Amino acid sequence: MLEVAYERHGKVGVVTLHDVLFRGVSERKLRQKTIEENYLEAVIGLPTNLFSSTGIPATIMIFNKKTDNVLFIDASHEYENGKNQNRLRNHDIDHIVSTYHKFTAEKLSSGVTEDKYAYVAMREEIVENDYNFNISRYVGTHEKEEEEIDIMAVQKEIDSLETKLTEGSTNKDESYLKELGY
Repeated sequence: MLEVAYERHGKVGVVTLHDVLFRGVSERKLRQKTIEENYLEAVIGLPTNLFSSTGIPATIMIFNKKTDNVLFIDASHEYENGKNQNRLRNHDIDHIVSTYHKFTAEKLSSGVTEDKYAYVAMREEIVENDYNFNISRYVGTHEKEEEEIDIMAVQKEIDSLETKLTEGSTNKDESYLKELGY
């Protein structure tokens, strides 16, 4: 398909299963070739249960002859939940398309273009990741790290509360016993 696409403005879009982005030997060879030949332009992650034939997430891979960097979009969280099948709303589609157009029009270089949604990766970065196209490697979808907890300080606070609780209970018990005449 890519061989018949026009140079620089001919594009090919392919809908694939999500796991081809990171799976085994034969898929890795194909991913490596697309990077070495500068064919891959964008990887767009879609929500689960979007297609009636499968409930697993899918991706759209956009190929273009001689591209520079690769745009990764995680659109997997933007959809309308359906009873039997999820669907992309118009504003979800617009978000994907506008992000892609911004990337292609402005020739964005490496880095985050939209926090937890889009990232432009340089080819060297993809090579360093062993040609793994897993979107979560590039788009920071996980929450920031939590602060480290000082276990010793927490234990001291627990001990202090237990002491107060025990002393308070003993004092109350003694006062109740005095009221009862014991």
